[in-house]
Amino acid sequence: MEFRPDLSSDQLILNGEIAAPEKTARVSHFLYHIRQKAGISERAEIVSENNFSTGVGLASSASAFASLAQAGSRAAGLNLSATQLSELARLGSGSAARSIFGGFVEMNWGEKPDGFDSIAVQLADVHFWDLRLFIAVISEEEKKAGSTEGMTLTAQTSPFYHTWIERQPEDLTEMRLAIINRNFEKLGELAEYNCLKMHATMLSSRPGLIYWNSTTVTVMHAIRQLRQKGTAVYFTIDAGPQVKAICQPEDVSIVQETLEQIDVGMQVMETGLGSGVELIEVKKWPSLAARLENSFC
Repeated sequence: MEFRPDLSSDQLILNGEIAAPEKTARVSHFLYHIRQKAGISERAEIVSENNFSTGVGLASSASAFASLAQAGSRAAGLNLSATQLSELARLGSGSAARSIFGGFVEMNWGEKPDGFDSIAVQLADVHFWDLRLFIAVISEEEKKAGSTEGMTLTAQTSPFYHTWIERQPEDLTEMRLAIINRNFEKLGELAEYNCLKMHATMLSSRPGLIYWNSTTVTVMHAIRQLRQKGTAVYFTIDAGPQVKAICQPEDVSIVQETLEQIDVGMQVMETGLGSGVELIEVKKWPSLAARLENSFC
């Protein structure tokens, strides 16, 4: 991305196409904070590409705003620390504050009215513990209720919401210990338990939010059946139908084989822990018109 004096508005190209106005508006709202910090007024030209689907429950907003915090702040002449980037990224997406860091990351609750102390901290880096994650991409259809919209509705209408929030400190304490002690069974059990509690609150909102489909449920049962047969694998699900299966390196083959047999149309991706946001390259981009003509059409 680049801030340019000749632009009258922010320009966003997402996956080779000019982004919808609502996506550009969200980016512009975020860039306002960067412009304020840097004392500039120029509009920006942003080119973003994902190697996975956007808006389907795979944390695309987290990766997007973590990237935008890093690239945008550097393009504006700022050299922010990881903690400062986390504080900035949260203004675009709560989960983006965690995506700044790699490895195991905790989101601080925060107590200030303005929320600026609600930032992420790294508990352990990406090399601390080799865990594997399978992502079962069940549907690439953009979800009808976004994460922010869904959680707002849940907070306002679910009778279980406040109980879910009140129990988080206990879950976090147990999870920290599980990570420190490399207790995989405890980590997996907590991840699955907390995931189901979150979805229970969404299901009990008015109207109820049902992000799962039949394949989602089938994958959940398949993972539990694997566990009953002795394979240590657990699931977690964000606000969407996609299922993430957490396992250890020695169980990669059996987990992958099981997931791939469920639905021939389901894409299964394997990954390790993320390494955090990284500035890969700094260069002068060609003009927007030239890039559209030469690179994306």
